[in-house]
Amino acid sequence: MTDSGSTRETGTWSSERLSASARDHLWMHFTRHGDGAAGDVPVIVRGDGAYVWDANGKRYLDGLAGLFAVGVGHGREELAEAAAKQTRELAYFPLWGHAHPAAIQLAERLATDAPGDLNRVFFTVSGGESVETAWKLAKQYFKLTGKPNKHKVVSRALAYHGTSAGALSITGLPGAKADFEPLVPSTLRVPNTNFYRATEHADDYEAFGLWAADRIAQAIEFEGPDTVAAVFLEPLQNTGGCFPPPPGYFQRVREICDRYDVLLVSDEVICAFGRLGHDFGAKRYGYQPDMITTAKGLTSGYAPLGAVLASDRLMEPFTHGTTTFMHGSTYGGHPVSCAVALANLEIIEREDIYGHVLGNEAAFRSTLDKLTDLPIVGDVRGAGFFYGIELVKDKATKETFTPEESERVLHKYLSGALFENGLYCRADDRGEPVIQLSPPLICGQEQFDEIEQILRSSLTEAWKRL
Repeated sequence: MTDSGSTRETGTWSSERLSASARDHLWMHFTRHGDGAAGDVPVIVRGDGAYVWDANGKRYLDGLAGLFAVGVGHGREELAEAAAKQTRELAYFPLWGHAHPAAIQLAERLATDAPGDLNRVFFTVSGGESVETAWKLAKQYFKLTGKPNKHKVVSRALAYHGTSAGALSITGLPGAKADFEPLVPSTLRVPNTNFYRATEHADDYEAFGLWAADRIAQAIEFEGPDTVAAVFLEPLQNTGGCFPPPPGYFQRVREICDRYDVLLVSDEVICAFGRLGHDFGAKRYGYQPDMITTAKGLTSGYAPLGAVLASDRLMEPFTHGTTTFMHGSTYGGHPVSCAVALANLEIIEREDIYGHVLGNEAAFRSTLDKLTDLPIVGDVRGAGFFYGIELVKDKATKETFTPEESERVLHKYLSGALFENGLYCRADDRGEPVIQLSPPLICGQEQFDEIEQILRSSLTEAWKRL
């Protein structure tokens, strides 16, 4: 993977024109467009393996796999060919009462690989749409089975589940929701599994996990078990900086859900297809969900596609008479996306990507752990190829940044400095200030060292600015 050199022209547009046009016409997602943001917009034009290049020819290590998606790396000709072949054969047809081979074959493969009896696959376009679908399915399922009042959802503090009205309601980030209130009612929040910030059982990891799980039971009991439909949990929570589940946590949650007839939804939009070294995160942590929501790594980001994997139990009421799940979308299960997903899963299997992640996660973790000698690094946590680094002002007391310090150090310096130094990742303070890392699953020690070196220099300078 060598530097491509200067690529000042992209088609007939210069890099300057691309950046200026983006500034004038493109409304970028989750992006500040004021407060000095009128400078050059970075324009990424090419990817190869673990790296991407901008319109000026500068190379960056993709430390976030695009957006937790590009598992098999950038520039895979095999995936481009799969898309082209499917486009030539059947570019588009909906799944509204009809089917096409790519969707059928992909659904069978996912059902075969999924844990337990998750044998039904409902295709969507994105992770947020998968979450929205799962909530709607849960509500209709209980109506069909004689429990029409079961409609509420439990999720965790800080957890992100999507931006559509329902998924955003389930999301546990007040700052992400305030501008769009009122949202869908009937969602409840419980503690997450951030042991570094534990206020209960801070000296016993397993006891802390069981305490956190029992807060779910408490919330269900308070609301009334006859009103709660589902619990939405990520295997390893992303927002806040990668919170792993303590031993026994998910087993207790499964017991609670069974006790109160509540569905357990494993939100694996990030965690599936190798991010944690398994096809599904539920397998890594040994629990059986009633549904899995997924997207991102299903196609390695090469085409938009999401899915809800549902148990036979949830499908059963829909197999009688005229009962219909009145839900769907134009592009859910798009033939081209499904073909790309099948080719992506073939690469993952052929190259043993899951084995590669499991075989290298200790090296990745130990390389990141070197950063704990810096005074600004409070905690390193995660699993597989999915880590968060929490930043602090005082390691002894775990004192965090003030809002002003977070704005000055995280947003106005560190985010830009990391990118300028050649590392694309995320500096986030939706919770405590953290650096989030989720590189392509093909990475090895060379990339781990590069990540550590760029982080070290950037964090050292950030400390001086506190």
